[in-house]
Amino acid sequence: MTSKESTSLTSEQLLDAYRSMKTIREFEERVNVEFTNGNIPGFVHLYTGQEAVAVGACIHLNDQDYISSTHRGHGHCIAKGCDVHGMMLEIMAKQGGLCAGKGGSMHIADMDKGMLGANAIVGGGPPITVGAAMTCKAKGQQQVSLCFTGDGGSNQGTTFEAMNLAVVLKLPVIFVFENNGYGEGTHASYAVGSPDIASRSEAFGMPAEKVDGTDFLAVEQAMKRAIDRARNGEGPSTIECDVVRFHGHFVGDAQLYRGENEIQDVRRKKDCLANFRRDLSNDIQQDEFEKIDSDVSDLIEGAVSNAMDAPPPLDSELETDVYVSYQ
Repeated sequence: MTSKESTSLTSEQLLDAYRSMKTIREFEERVNVEFTNGNIPGFVHLYTGQEAVAVGACIHLNDQDYISSTHRGHGHCIAKGCDVHGMMLEIMAKQGGLCAGKGGSMHIADMDKGMLGANAIVGGGPPITVGAAMTCKAKGQQQVSLCFTGDGGSNQGTTFEAMNLAVVLKLPVIFVFENNGYGEGTHASYAVGSPDIASRSEAFGMPAEKVDGTDFLAVEQAMKRAIDRARNGEGPSTIECDVVRFHGHFVGDAQLYRGENEIQDVRRKKDCLANFRRDLSNDIQQDEFEKIDSDVSDLIEGAVSNAMDAPPPLDSELETDVYVSYQ
């Protein structure tokens, strides 16, 4: 694991990072419970286990920077600063949700935070992010655009075209591939033809790094290099993060494609929150972590209670925010 001495983050920033990761973890585990209890409609894809990637990637971004996400997008939203209460309202299809309760789990967006949206289309995010990067470059204000994509999405033609265009136009965009080992139930070793996604990305003409996605500091430092490069007008980069997901592809997935004791092993050995606390135990007191744990628990409980009591969208709003008329 990477040491604190190798990062420029202060202890306060590291605690903020832990708070974000813990918020994602508790949010997702509670969403799992509420979905199982029938309080959440549609499909749900949990981000549990991948928290260090979202937070490590977003810690050097601001509200003027853009991100795009995947169907597994709750963690990216929280890491980018989206309101947890608004997210829970959205996922439960209630008034006051970030998308008025009509987008649900796979389509959360928040333009005020630069969150361009989760996307249920595999490989749908890279072209959107490249478009946003063109805006960033045209405005000349050192904004950057970042795309989260999975190992499954790394094989899509939309992704290849977006990466090529980013290099050709020297755009300020970072492609983050979260390789959690499985595209739904197909292992990456079977579906991805190259030895790794990072080396394939280099063929497009951009620098690429491969890091341990369960090591927050490793992700953070790789991301800082890529973001600084983009802000300085040096073009796109790729970061591949080897990571694990603790749950199935979706809530209810029987996960028959996973090995015996695989889930128990990764939860024990590759928990990014537990590793974070262990690696920084000499710099941050355990009671500081425990105070954050308590605060986050209260936050999630309040968000769920508020969402359960909220009304659904009005019937009169059925056709609003569906079509845009350019007149």
